Amino acid sequence: MRFLLTDEQREFAQALDGMLGASGAPAAARAWAAGDHQPGRALWTRIARAGVFGLAVPERHGGSGLLPVELALAFEGLGRHAVPGPLAETVAAAAFLSRLGADTEAGEWLPRIAAGGAVLSVCAGSGPDALEADAADPAPYALDADAADAVLVIRGDAVSRTDSHGPVQTSLDPARRLARPLDGTVLARGPAVTAAAAHAVEVARLLTAAQSLGLGRALLAATVSYVRQRTQFGSPIGSFQAVKHRLADTLIGLEFAQPLVHAAALALAVGAPSAGREVAAAKVAAGEAGYAAARTALQLHGAIGYTEELDLSLWIRKARPLRDAWGTPAACRARVLTG
Repeated sequence: MRFLLTDEQREFAQALDGMLGASGAPAAARAWAAGDHQPGRALWTRIARAGVFGLAVPERHGGSGLLPVELALAFEGLGRHAVPGPLAETVAAAAFLSRLGADTEAGEWLPRIAAGGAVLSVCAGSGPDALEADAADPAPYALDADAADAVLVIRGDAVSRTDSHGPVQTSLDPARRLARPLDGTVLARGPAVTAAAAHAVEVARLLTAAQSLGLGRALLAATVSYVRQRTQFGSPIGSFQAVKHRLADTLIGLEFAQPLVHAAALALAVGAPSAGREVAAAKVAAGEAGYAAARTALQLHGAIGYTEELDLSLWIRKARPLRDAWGTPAACRARVLTG
């Protein structure tokens, strides 16, 4: 397959990247980690005005329809700038509600999502598709439940909505705030819930893959800039062969992952039977490439790479949670193999 972005898609990605670059996303991420959601919600509104969330909402509810390719491009930019919040989860919730056919819930939430007036999180059961879980208790957490207007909790063939949660905890990334959702109102049961949930998982996997790809690009760019400036033995460390090889390996991983992400988005857009496998393959490649970029950045920055004061930590600490969210590499590889 030869896949090229259209001029409109490139211009959209460039415009969004420019807006995010001037929006103070690192400061918003730090505030979000401290429990202050106001800067993040203000940024959320700007992202919505750029049309990002409308790409996941049907036209009858004020959106542009589900456009996975454009969403993937947008989420690469969101990952590149370390934008906080349940971004993929809100889009997954929109995809779920659109497929579920619950007109009351869809009519209430989808227009608000498109306009940036609603933040939703999703807790999609235990197991490999869970958002994040601990070893002692496989019941998953919901991401940023304290900032969300509601959490959709999917258990088997049932879905409920709640706006209450347990104590907030942090993951490896302080900006990923986790909480166990409490019991809520059951919205629907049956095969329709199962089918809609499977679709939402595929959408969430694609977008977290795109975020990992953007995050990896940002880490590589920051590391290349740093090794050109830092000197050792009278020479920039970027001139050392070992450093060049490490950066080249990181770049190759990202370059191989990008077409997989775009091809998976296209397969999802046309409803190809292979879409689930392609999304899982893209998630593995992009997640591993982003995590490898974080390890490279940490090693080549030396001791300062460990400091929270350096903005680089916002990206480094996000890499592994994104790699594992919505399907660990092992779970996604199993999905590719089982068809």
